Amino acid sequence: MDGVPQDDGTAEAQGAQGPRRVVAGKARRVVAGGGVLVVVAVLAYWLGGGRGGELPAAGPSPTPTPSATLTVPDVFKRVGPSVVVIQAGKSLGTGVIAAEDGTILTAHHVVKSTKDIDLTFADGTRAKAVVTASNPKRDVATLKPVKLPEIVVPATLGGAVAVGAPVVAIGNPLGLTYSVSTGVVSGLNRRADRTAKDGDLNGLIQFDASVNPGSSGGPLLDARGLVVGIVVSIADPGGDEAFAGIAFAVPIGAALGGDDGDGPPGDGPQL
Repeated sequence: MDGVPQDDGTAEAQGAQGPRRVVAGKARRVVAGGGVLVVVAVLAYWLGGGRGGELPAAGPSPTPTPSATLTVPDVFKRVGPSVVVIQAGKSLGTGVIAAEDGTILTAHHVVKSTKDIDLTFADGTRAKAVVTASNPKRDVATLKPVKLPEIVVPATLGGAVAVGAPVVAIGNPLGLTYSVSTGVVSGLNRRADRTAKDGDLNGLIQFDASVNPGSSGGPLLDARGLVVGIVVSIADPGGDEAFAGIAFAVPIGAALGGDDGDGPPGDGPQL
């Protein structure tokens, strides 16, 4: 962030004839007309950074806004406490706390086959959970924990993304809890084929951050640490459920009930 402007009295400050010299000129005219030295003292303090005086320092710098770009470690530090390990019968997945009441957003296919759902929060708190809503068409579900950790840290939900934008995925691939991977948005409006019963998934975000079985339901984050998608599947040309550089996420707008899209097929399994 830029510091308080410094006035060295030269023509370079704020340009050869910038606003700073105009204000100083006005101050000199006030002094000549009325001898109001206080005006000069205050003006000199603001333009000179408070050097040589006992006046209070300028106000604190503004705190970073959600629009600020974060490093990957900072993204993990901010969102990691919101990520949850989900064990639903034999299915391992990931979830993200999406509201202050502890509501968890995850992939529907992670929890669809059982009512026995166990959660592990980032602080180690363990709890049972029940499905409160599900949308098989978009492959998203919400869970309500029976017990909450002492401190609930909901993630901040974001909006749209652009092709080429950096993204971060946090999840539990192959049981490696709280794994972080990075990549970019590779494409938008993709489609992933599923069974005739389930129907295809449309309007997906394609990205290349590494994900594997166990990552499903985890958050896809932008460079500001905002949740922009829920991870649901990968492309699997080898048929071995191994990451091949192409993964898909349901956009957060669609996960929350927005419109579906359409696009080229993704042809990948659910994680």
